[in-house]
Amino acid sequence: MKVNNSLEEKIDIYGDDHVGSSAITPLRPDAFELSNPKKIEMIEEKVGEILEILGMDLTDDSIKGTPKRVAKMYVNEIFSGLHPDNKPKASTFSNNYKYGEILVEKNITVYSTCEHHLLPIVGKAHVAYISKGTVVGLSKMNRIVQYYSQRPQVQERLTLQIVDELKKVLGTEDVACVIDAKHLCVNSRGIKDISSSTITSEFGGAFKTKETKREFLDYIQLDTEF
Repeated sequence: MKVNNSLEEKIDIYGDDHVGSSAITPLRPDAFELSNPKKIEMIEEKVGEILEILGMDLTDDSIKGTPKRVAKMYVNEIFSGLHPDNKPKASTFSNNYKYGEILVEKNITVYSTCEHHLLPIVGKAHVAYISKGTVVGLSKMNRIVQYYSQRPQVQERLTLQIVDELKKVLGTEDVACVIDAKHLCVNSRGIKDISSSTITSEFGGAFKTKETKREFLDYIQLDTEF
C-alpha cells in the first residue's frame, strides 16, 4: 500500500468533488428579526436551564454568570458571522503593477464551531488567487476567513464559502483555498483521536490545472517562520 506523504497527494485522495454539503449556511427566513440584545436574553435563559438540568448550582459565585457569558459569546463573538451586518467590506484596487502570478495568504488562523456538536474547529486556512485586473487588501482575506468561520460550520462548507466570496470580490474564477483543521468533536469525544486533522480544498479556474495547483501547494509548505 502506497503511503501518501505530500500535501498534494493527500488532497488528491479527496478529489475536486469531495464536498457533499451545501455552500449556503442553513438559516431560517426570520433569522434576524430578533435584536441581538433579545437573542442574548433568550439564550441566557436557555443556557441556565441546561445547567440546572445537569445539576449545577447557579447560585454559586463561579457559575452564576455563566449563562449570560455564554449568550454574549454566542451572539457577539463565535456566531457573529451569521449576521450579514458583520460581513467585512472587501474593497478592491486596480492591479496597476500588473502582477500576474499567484498571490498566497497562508496560515490564516481558523477558529470555528462544528455545527453537529457545537465544539471548536481550530486550524489554518491557505488562500490564493490570480488577479484578473483587481487586487484585494491582504487583511481582507483574513477577515473573510474569520467572518465565515464565526458561525456553526462544517469544514467543507467553510472552504466553499471562502472561495465563493473571493471569486465575487475579485471577479475571477482563479481562487483556491486549503484548510487543515482539528475538530474537537473528534479529538475530545467519540473516538478521542487527538492526533488527526481534516484537510479540505477547493480549486477554481486556473487552480484546477495540475501545474498551478502544484505551485500553490508548494508555496503553502514553504517554511516562513521569522
